[in-house]
Amino acid sequence: MTNNIENSFITLITLTSFIVFFIVFKFSNSSRLNLFLDVDFNKPQSFHSSPIPRVGGLASIISLIIFFAAFNLFFKAELGGYIYFSLSFFLLGFLEDIKIELNPSLRLLLMALILLLGFIFFEIRITKTGFYFLNEWLQNSLFQYFFLLLCFLFIINGCNLVDGFNGLLAIHLIIINLILLIFHIDYSNSINIFLTLGQIFILFIFLLFNFPYAKIFFGDSGAYLFGSITALNVINTSILYENISPFFFAVLLFYLFFEVFFSFCRKIKMRKSPLKPDSLHLHMLIFYFLSKRNLKSSNYLVAIIINLTFLLFITPAIFLKEEALFCRYWFFFLIIIYSYIYNYLLKKKLNDENY
Repeated sequence: MTNNIENSFITLITLTSFIVFFIVFKFSNSSRLNLFLDVDFNKPQSFHSSPIPRVGGLASIISLIIFFAAFNLFFKAELGGYIYFSLSFFLLGFLEDIKIELNPSLRLLLMALILLLGFIFFEIRITKTGFYFLNEWLQNSLFQYFFLLLCFLFIINGCNLVDGFNGLLAIHLIIINLILLIFHIDYSNSINIFLTLGQIFILFIFLLFNFPYAKIFFGDSGAYLFGSITALNVINTSILYENISPFFFAVLLFYLFFEVFFSFCRKIKMRKSPLKPDSLHLHMLIFYFLSKRNLKSSNYLVAIIINLTFLLFITPAIFLKEEALFCRYWFFFLIIIYSYIYNYLLKKKLNDENY
């Protein structure tokens, strides 16, 4: 009987999410206000040539609210943190999606305030990092909040940064959550199994409308929304299973984290504002490399190449997730690989432009 209830729960969430996405998609196309249409083809991160509605975040938050309500009904579990972060970051990104632009500094400040309130109210903590001296510093409340703030900001902004090509972010988040799901299954943690499954199915439904050809985009609201709850998923999993090396979770989030960190350092070195977008991110360089070879499928090929490469490089760490020393050195090895690939593609682009 329990299995029947759980199967019914998953079926209900999947069907409901599909209906929600379909209705929102139809509504966005028939709306005369054009509030949701992305028609700015000149911005650095734009790689589409026709108006696409940015309603993925709207459909996702509706689906998630239904999912959280059903989850509470079936499993009697409190999801206050997930609801708070989902709604808060959705609303913050939604302003951008309906063309109410915020100053980048103000947006970052609002993110920090939302996160700090969430950490305090829902008592979100992290106790180990893989470095002894950092573990000692984490005993200080101020440093604890500062460290958590950096972790969440890197992941949330990383999601928004890489959300430029069909399927890139959605597939990446599905891979991350599938790996977390495997851990929950290994430890027979039924609550977290279905909490993670619900999010994965909603991401899959979005993917039907975004990949390989985009009918809708996530928008800032969708990227912020899933960035915040994915960060929360990872933090909660790291607390639940203390035998897993903290550096494994750093490896798991490597692409989202390092894309933001690398971009920040690169722009500072180039004397540019680190808060303003440009067209020199890794996924954009890969797109340029593919498009120079006249591949019509360059847009969605970027998502396939990056995510297959990510999956390839993360696989050894999955099997050795409890080996702290391996995970630590593997993380730094990934930095070397990323830097080599990035510099190779950048040189190719610069040589072509100077030719």
